[in-house]
Amino acid sequence: MIENKPIIVQKYGGSSVATTEAIRQVAKLIAERQRSGFRLCIVVSAMGKTTDQLLSQAKEICANPSRRELDMLLTCGERASMALLAMALEDVGVPSMSLTGSQSGIITDDVHSGAKIIEVRPTRVKEALLQGKVVIVAGFQGISTQKEITTLGRGGSDTTAVALAAALQAEACEIYSDVAGVFSADPRIVPDAHKLDQISFEEMEELASAGAKVLNAQAVQFAKKQGIAIHAMRTGDDKDKTIISDQNIEALRSLTAIAHKEKLHGILLPDISALGTLLGILQKQGIAPMRIFGHGTSYICLIAREDTHGLDRLIQTLAPIGEYTAAFGSLSLVGKGLSDAPALLNKALHTLANLQIKVFGLSCSTMRADILLRSETVESAVKALHQTLIVEHSEP
Repeated sequence: MIENKPIIVQKYGGSSVATTEAIRQVAKLIAERQRSGFRLCIVVSAMGKTTDQLLSQAKEICANPSRRELDMLLTCGERASMALLAMALEDVGVPSMSLTGSQSGIITDDVHSGAKIIEVRPTRVKEALLQGKVVIVAGFQGISTQKEITTLGRGGSDTTAVALAAALQAEACEIYSDVAGVFSADPRIVPDAHKLDQISFEEMEELASAGAKVLNAQAVQFAKKQGIAIHAMRTGDDKDKTIISDQNIEALRSLTAIAHKEKLHGILLPDISALGTLLGILQKQGIAPMRIFGHGTSYICLIAREDTHGLDRLIQTLAPIGEYTAAFGSLSLVGKGLSDAPALLNKALHTLANLQIKVFGLSCSTMRADILLRSETVESAVKALHQTLIVEHSEP
């Protein structure tokens, strides 16, 4: 009986569907999984750098495109991926159906370019699964309560997958990318970073918001709220993985991992009055500040580089109150025991000082310490702190 087969939700990132040949390989993996006795709902991102290319084209047409029209444009990337994957599955004999976010019942609030999912009504998804079809859903998008097409922000396909897994009462939510899970640092710049077999929702949320690219922070929040374990793994390898869950958590780790962001928008402000004025401007333009650092009697307000919508307008209004710069990056130490480990933070600062890496700001919370640096020093700082605080600390 089809209805007795467990449901698995899988998400494939842009690198996994970057070319038509990659899409064919993903189709073969899906076919094998379906034939092993599962019903499958697949969420896909846009192919490779499609989203960046579309955004670049928009900027060539209009310096400050409206967020509504950007949403209409950017959702085209995921729609192309879903249709091509459906075709590839049909070609290997697997019945399938592609659905947009709105067709899948992803209901969001009314915020363009950064909407939040408020409800999922997966009627058509359930019907197709009962018909024995693999359902391919365009990630990163939904439909608002005002019937407008919306996008969920960068990495929003992760959130789509987790939300569908909750609505479908899926057995698991599997996130596939070009890395084999979550590491103690970005393995692309720290070759000896080690993979974490398991990590808590709280730690993963902090890492995601601090720059780790494996998962989207909103997706982790959703998974925690719904109690859904996420399996993060490399496409084509379902054996080596990281499980994001609060079940069977290991002993407390002072430092779990290091995340970073190399390029940030920084706004230098002379005093608290200028900071208040800037926050009012950001609110009107729908831009959320990442972090605010005190720097003597002045302040540095950071905005994520990916939040480019409205940036040109923002810079034009800055002259009377502050100065814009793209020179900053950040490094974040994340761990459940971080608040009780001042010696660790002291060692981090001494390590950076010995390397003559200037620290422009420090912000600490219960599970995270953010260090503000110049963007060109971030990679060296990550390598040095991973060696000092994680590798040497773990050696007998």
